[in-house]
Amino acid sequence: MEEHKAHRAKQAGVKHDRKKEKHVKNKERNNPRAFTFQSAGKAEKTARRNADRGEKKLHVPLVDRTPLEAPPVVVAVVGPPGTGKSTLIKSLVKRYTKHNLTEIKGPITVVSGKKRRLTFIECANDMNSMIDVAKVADLVLLMIDASFGFEMETFEFLNVLQVHGFPKIMGVLTHLDKFRNNKTLKTTKKRLKHRFWTEIYQGAKLFYLSGVINGRYPNTEIQNLSRFISVMKFRPLIWRNTHPYLVADRVEDLTDPNLVHSDPKHDRTVTLYGYLRGTNLKSTMNVHIPGAGDQVIEDISILPDPCPLPDKERKRLDDKHKLIYGPMSDVGGVMYDKDAVYINVPGNFTKKKTEDVEEDEDEVPRGEGERLVMELQDVKDTLGSQMSGSALQLFRDAAPLTSADLGDRSDDELDEDLLDDITEVVDRNASGRVRRRALFAGEDDFDEEAIPSDDDDHPADLNTEDEASEDFDDEEEEQGSRKAVSRLDSRNLPKKGEKEEHNRNEEIPYADSDSDLDDEDGEELVNISGRDRKPTKQLNGNGAARAQLSDEGFDEVEDYDQAGTSDGSDELDGALKWKENMAQKARDMFYANRRVNLMQLIYKERNLSPEDIIVGKTSSEDKQAGEENDDDDDDFLTFKAKEKVDQGVEDVDSCRVKVSKADLGQWESEEILESIRNRFITGSYDNDTGEATPENNDEDEEGDFEDLETGEVVKASEAETKSPVEVEREALVKKKEALKNKFNAEYDHDDDEDEKMDFYEEKKDEIAKQLQINREEFEGDDEQTRAMVEGYRPGTYVRILIKSMPAEFVINFDPTRLVLLGGLLSAEEQFGFMQVRLKRHRWHRKILKTNDPLIFSIGWRRFQSIPIYSMFDGVRSRMLKYTPEHMHCTATFYGPVHTPNTAFCAVQTLSDTSSQFRISATGTIVDIDHSVEIVKKLKLVGTPSKIYKNTAFIKDMFNSALEVAKFEGANLRTVSGIRGQVKKALPKPEGHFRATFEDKILMSDIIFLRAWYPVKPRKYYNPVTSLLGADGWQGMRTTSQVRQALALHAPSNADSTYKPIVRPTRRFNHLKIPKSLQASLPFASKPKLIKPKANNKMSYLASRSVILEPEERKVHTLMQQLRTLGNEKKLKTREKNAERRQEYEKKKAKLEAVSKEKENERRKEYFRKEGKRARAEEVAKSGKRQKTTA
Repeated sequence: MEEHKAHRAKQAGVKHDRKKEKHVKNKERNNPRAFTFQSAGKAEKTARRNADRGEKKLHVPLVDRTPLEAPPVVVAVVGPPGTGKSTLIKSLVKRYTKHNLTEIKGPITVVSGKKRRLTFIECANDMNSMIDVAKVADLVLLMIDASFGFEMETFEFLNVLQVHGFPKIMGVLTHLDKFRNNKTLKTTKKRLKHRFWTEIYQGAKLFYLSGVINGRYPNTEIQNLSRFISVMKFRPLIWRNTHPYLVADRVEDLTDPNLVHSDPKHDRTVTLYGYLRGTNLKSTMNVHIPGAGDQVIEDISILPDPCPLPDKERKRLDDKHKLIYGPMSDVGGVMYDKDAVYINVPGNFTKKKTEDVEEDEDEVPRGEGERLVMELQDVKDTLGSQMSGSALQLFRDAAPLTSADLGDRSDDELDEDLLDDITEVVDRNASGRVRRRALFAGEDDFDEEAIPSDDDDHPADLNTEDEASEDFDDEEEEQGSRKAVSRLDSRNLPKKGEKEEHNRNEEIPYADSDSDLDDEDGEELVNISGRDRKPTKQLNGNGAARAQLSDEGFDEVEDYDQAGTSDGSDELDGALKWKENMAQKARDMFYANRRVNLMQLIYKERNLSPEDIIVGKTSSEDKQAGEENDDDDDDFLTFKAKEKVDQGVEDVDSCRVKVSKADLGQWESEEILESIRNRFITGSYDNDTGEATPENNDEDEEGDFEDLETGEVVKASEAETKSPVEVEREALVKKKEALKNKFNAEYDHDDDEDEKMDFYEEKKDEIAKQLQINREEFEGDDEQTRAMVEGYRPGTYVRILIKSMPAEFVINFDPTRLVLLGGLLSAEEQFGFMQVRLKRHRWHRKILKTNDPLIFSIGWRRFQSIPIYSMFDGVRSRMLKYTPEHMHCTATFYGPVHTPNTAFCAVQTLSDTSSQFRISATGTIVDIDHSVEIVKKLKLVGTPSKIYKNTAFIKDMFNSALEVAKFEGANLRTVSGIRGQVKKALPKPEGHFRATFEDKILMSDIIFLRAWYPVKPRKYYNPVTSLLGADGWQGMRTTSQVRQALALHAPSNADSTYKPIVRPTRRFNHLKIPKSLQASLPFASKPKLIKPKANNKMSYLASRSVILEPEERKVHTLMQQLRTLGNEKKLKTREKNAERRQEYEKKKAKLEAVSKEKENERRKEYFRKEGKRARAEEVAKSGKRQKTTA
């Protein structure tokens, strides 16, 4: 049988590739040529659309002054009452911190991520709170009740947002669980979404929150909302980018209680705590608290961040790092102050008596602290009585000693016994060796308690840049103190009764080697009865030893020293020598380790002399020394601070060059000062080169230098003296080279398409470079220097002290109302008249009237003023009595000036009971002019009393010659249009004047004088102090509000009422034409004069009788008969038509009655069927619900 060769598929070739292409999936979809543009028009349209989309993304580049460690983002939850604001905040806080909030009062700060914190603020349903929240909010969560729809407060807040920067807005629809029909729910969502887009922008984010579960919204919905919040980016707003501000999360009253008790209305001293935002806040800047007025900052101090960001080293945010801080809501537990840290312990503690506790009451477990407090409360004896009754047994076989046994003994015997006690056996080991302790009774108490640590008293005095060096010094001090204790030997103990006198110079310790010197550097040895020992350092909360002492600590040391020194101090033995000059030793120890702050010495210590600055003396020491001298009556117990400081400096640096006051006298010579003047910035500089021009140029000694402008390195040999011509020529060559390099750089830059940047990118790059330069300028300075130069940076948690705060601020303080502190620029502290472009809001019911007070919200301020509306007609600003409809006008009012282009809003009332739309007007500041001129038209009317050719005497226009003199030269005009001018007043009668006209006027003419009367706005400024009142704030009311409250009618002015116009009949003279003129006139123009006839005489035509001819009489009779027959026929036809119409009306009424009856029957049948169908549907629905429930 023949075998065929097996088929082998092709592995390559044309056929293989062709078959392979057949099995490729989605070949048509992946074909790039198939989905390109088929026409040039569509390609051009798509390209234009892409270009438009790219242009829409562009915006004006603004400087983002947000620091690297940004302050928490302010998230404001706004909405009418009952929309779920509190529930949303509780749900978000639970999501971020797993903490359940019981009540929301004031700002609540939480950590939402590694680099972001959020501050939640609940906006109250108050116009003042809405305005304040709109000024500080970075993100607004606008709550909308879907079951009710948009409320008036929502649109009011949106209009307030528009004029104050318009931050990011996210809408949140709630109460969606009230909709039973899905179709109705879908329609409502769509309707509200499009209305929301109309107010914000197309595509604005709108969230939907369903019903509440266990007092919170569903976790999934809250998680989605939190994700959108976490990725939200914020564009810097112009007002916040130029002003510092602080949202207070804690307010404390530091006023002396005695002053408050004596005068409850006494001004208070208040501290505000919060994060700085916006720009840098300087200590010399005045601030404004909306609702409390302008205030002056007394002191600013930086505090530790109560809600810091998590550690940067961690890769994720654990639950234990999620912090929350809300002191007004009693959340957070820890509150930082300038000199203390307060820990809020939940619950309360009360001492309950045993007999008050019932037997069936459960015993509540108490901690160690509560147990100790209860034991202290149970103690009935004082400390002195307990000490007097206590006894001490020194030896096993000896009798116990009490304080009474030692009270009668002399001081010498007591000292001897104390020395004997030191040398006695305290402990004996197995080998019989005696161990003797080198510490006296009470020494440890002095070392560890009498000298307070600098960290405890003044934590704010430590600079951040010295932390590393302090930690290093602390380690050395700990090692040195251990060495000092170990070097104590019993052989150094003095003999009994031996006394030694040591000078200050003999107490200076000298190390035996370099290592000992390193260990003992910065420490002072305290002499204890002839022995040298280093004092034990007090430990702070972190366990690190601190050798620095605060200035306030010396008072405690001296008090301790004086209390322990009796009148017989001269009889002290060597055993108590260590107690002498204890305050001086502690002070020396403090100055030995203290760093000298040159910035403070040069710029703050104005009352110190040069020699005091050399030795490191401060004004606080002089002040303290003066207080000590005043308080101390014994001169021999005081000491001079100057000598002590000098000696302390010499102890630290014994090789320091001593500068005397006599050596400093040489710098008083003008010649020596002139020799070094060019070393400073006040020296003379060459205009061409920008370098100093001293008499002896030391440039050759300095060596080579580099020109920073051109980058050229100039050798020392080139810096020789040149002639002015050569210098000018070289400068010209450099300018040409710089211009050529700039020209080449621009054109070379255009050739490189990859690195080409447009105008937008260039501006952004310039802003970024300038920001980097600003940050690097102060990067190496400490916090204190930066605060003095550039102010306190945003993102810092500060404590601001304000004095002279009104007492009502503390009395009526409500944590639910936002307390905002905004910084004021120097120009914003001035007052003047502002011209603004204003437009009445289209939803405000009434038009605005001139001289009616309005409440303006401009910048940080809310104040009431009286505006005057006007319109510029190209020549003058004419006053308007009312604002125009649907167009802008100019308003002028008095208040604190702000920069032009600052937007504002105005309201007439802040009442919450008003059902009308409360935003009255919005506008923008146009100009600031203190000499504003607004005029209104003044029309004076007069009549001529005597007329000459072109001159006339006018009356009834003025009342006196003085008024006429003021209007001399004014233009006049008659009704007929004849122009004239006021000349001089007539002596008699009073008020009459002479006027000239361009033509002769008539006695019936009315003379008008049109003038412009200047109107001055009132200087009225009334700040809104809503935070100082419990029931809100009531400002000046409008005239209509006053009349409505008093039930008064508008007064009617008699001159303003409309009267019937009675015009007398004008009688003109007959026209007389001379006969000579009549003769020359044509016949048509000649007057046809007919003589009048007598009254009783009739004319011929009237008196002539008319007699008809017989033929005419027949015709007349026939016509009369025919007319009579026609009238009779018309009358009969009219009567028949009336009868026919009556019959038709009766027939029509019958038909209408029948049709109406049929219509009623049809309607009854229809409603009967509809009722049956509705009842059937209700039964069906009730059946479905029962099945679902079952």
